[in-house]
Amino acid sequence: MKAMLPEPVHESYRKHRKQRTMQIILPIVLAALLFIAAIVLLNIATFLDNGDVGRWAAISTMWIAIPVCIMGFVFLAVLGGLVYLMGRLLGIAPRYTGKAQDFVHKLAIRIRRAADVVVKPVFAVGGFGATIKALLGRK
Repeated sequence: MKAMLPEPVHESYRKHRKQRTMQIILPIVLAALLFIAAIVLLNIATFLDNGDVGRWAAISTMWIAIPVCIMGFVFLAVLGGLVYLMGRLLGIAPRYTGKAQDFVHKLAIRIRRAADVVVKPVFAVGGFGATIKALLGRK
């Protein structure tokens, strides 16, 4: 047995339902209808008695190739910009990467020293206990 929850009836919920219909569902349905209408019109224009299939094939090829060419030019421009910036970066990078490497090396040494200082008392107690055991002859 499932419990039926009442639908909210407050104003914001009604507004949300109206916006969902007007801003999401309606544009998708209109775009689908327009797409289907374009397909039907192209089929009628192409496949009638004097339809020119070759012309429509060329037009379709252009509509496919134009966005690919545009995106290729955008990609080429971005790639050219990255190459230019990498060239500029390599001109100044060795100086700063050397400084960063020295800093990290010094930091690693300080971290090792701090870790050694932290564990030194533990090792000293363990060593002291081992010394006493050795002197007393216990194993």
